[in-house]
Amino acid sequence: MKIADQLSALDQTAPKKTSHVLDTDVGYLAQYRDQADTYDLDVGRRGYCGPMIVAELAGAIQTAYLAKERAVITILDAGCGTGLVGQQLKRLGFQLIDGFDLFEEMAEKARQTHIYRHVQGDVDLNGPLSDYSNASYDITVCCGVFTHKHTRPDRLRELARVTRPKGFVIVSTRKSYAEATCFDGEVRRLQDADVLLPAHCLSDARYYDEDAHYWVFQVPDNASIPTE
Repeated sequence: MKIADQLSALDQTAPKKTSHVLDTDVGYLAQYRDQADTYDLDVGRRGYCGPMIVAELAGAIQTAYLAKERAVITILDAGCGTGLVGQQLKRLGFQLIDGFDLFEEMAEKARQTHIYRHVQGDVDLNGPLSDYSNASYDITVCCGVFTHKHTRPDRLRELARVTRPKGFVIVSTRKSYAEATCFDGEVRRLQDADVLLPAHCLSDARYYDEDAHYWVFQVPDNASIPTE
């Protein structure tokens, strides 16, 4: 199915709601900080396959579109948590991986994997990523972050900003989140503004406690730099 058809199908099934407030609810998200020591085991029991799917998409994108070898592809893992996506990326041969997370406790767990070049804690994607320069990464991945009480859909713009022209942004969205926030509407706005071009979407795919959509975007060669 072409991406335009996928967007149309998602738009037809999504309830027509105005986006609810999605600024980071730190109180709600504190459960992730408090469970840093047991997080990997907990989600593993639930069959959490999001990190594997996102990493496999990055591998496919590199093979199909990027001339550089995986060992020299630069990747930003946005909202890296304990490093589950990084571990899958490393398994596939990627080596130059940076990450950040909202909570220092989760970021420290990611550092302990010794997979990342650099991991920064206390970074909220709902704010500007001021420590990350424009066009710094070949691929930016973001798994499990575009969901309720986490991150607003318009933060895709910031992920596009730190990704190089002709590079790719890969994100997951829970199905309920995509419907409630009209995520596909933000995708259309970014496409119209030449910020991100939707390249592929795995709709209604496995996640763990509900289905998810997995989105692949490309930054245009002549991309306009997103502004807040």
